[in-house]
Amino acid sequence: MKKIIIILIMAVTTGSTLTAQELKPEPKKQFMQVTTVESVIGGGFGRSKMIVTNPDGSQKESDMENLFSLAGINFKNIKENESQIVKVLKNYTDEGWQIDKVTSFTLSPGDNGQGIFMTRYLLSKPDEKKGF
Repeated sequence: MKKIIIILIMAVTTGSTLTAQELKPEPKKQFMQVTTVESVIGGGFGRSKMIVTNPDGSQKESDMENLFSLAGINFKNIKENESQIVKVLKNYTDEGWQIDKVTSFTLSPGDNGQGIFMTRYLLSKPDEKKGF
């Protein structure tokens, strides 16, 4: 009989602990996105940009270098773009943002040597507003 009572007490205690954990609300998060669009159109004819979409929906756009020049791939431009991306992401992570997801893809319509390389960085941090 004692064993049955002890087992029942353990079951009730374990069940209430699991229920309490399940009911704990997740803190609200705010999100922002950093998108880089790097052109592979040679000769400076492409348009490469970085777009930051803030939690309030406002956007800030800045220029980036094209990946190709008339002579072909431009490693100096790639280096400058990498530096700009790392600097922006570091500034946001220093402000408490964390990178949740990175999505990248390329788009090249046809066989004409034109296209883009695009990367999206989804960032989040707990919402500092009071309440849920």
